[in-house]
Amino acid sequence: MANKEGVSRRDLIKRAGLAGAALTIPLTPVTSGTAGAQAKPVAPEAPQGIPRREPIENLTAAEADTLEAICARIIPSDANGPGAREARAAHYIDRALGGALKESREAYRAGLAAFDTYCRSSRRAPFMELSPRDQDSVLIDVENGSATGFPASSAQFFAMVRTHTLQGTFGDPYYGGNANFVGWDLIGYPGIRLNVTADDQRLGNKLTPTHKSAYDTEMFTKAQAHHDD
Repeated sequence: MANKEGVSRRDLIKRAGLAGAALTIPLTPVTSGTAGAQAKPVAPEAPQGIPRREPIENLTAAEADTLEAICARIIPSDANGPGAREARAAHYIDRALGGALKESREAYRAGLAAFDTYCRSSRRAPFMELSPRDQDSVLIDVENGSATGFPASSAQFFAMVRTHTLQGTFGDPYYGGNANFVGWDLIGYPGIRLNVTADDQRLGNKLTPTHKSAYDTEMFTKAQAHHDD
């Protein structure tokens, strides 16, 4: 998403840097199997032609759909690669609202309701029915604090969602986001390495991604993660 200052998706990713790659937030593990594996929730078969909805844990269906659309504009898919939608950032947020981010649940409830009302009053349609250009225009209003109807400043709501979108896109996939390591691949983070050779440290040397969660290593175990819950 580009705003009035010209902040592009590339700028956003650059700001995220490698900090998100090391992100660890104490939550319930994604699965009881391999820590680095992505959860594949089992959902009832949808009628032919209708996409299967991923199980929702804390948000309502309407909230989850709107949040996913917002995340998809904050870090959209483009020629550089997949974005927040493919990383399942909204799934991460929904799941975290029952754990590490539970204190933000009311802020999401009120903020998403105000966001929907503002879209309908200012653009005459729900956010998901707007064109990408109009979606970005709405988010610019929210980001700079000019959107009305929010319990506090709309900028505060945007900052919260943006922060959590970054976490869900670039954090360890153990927590429900960064599906298939698309976030790490996007910023060129090769993953945790217990042994680093001299050749690995050569300037310009591109390391092959390990595509493993931190919890796949013996030094950072699931048992320790449970203890932190």
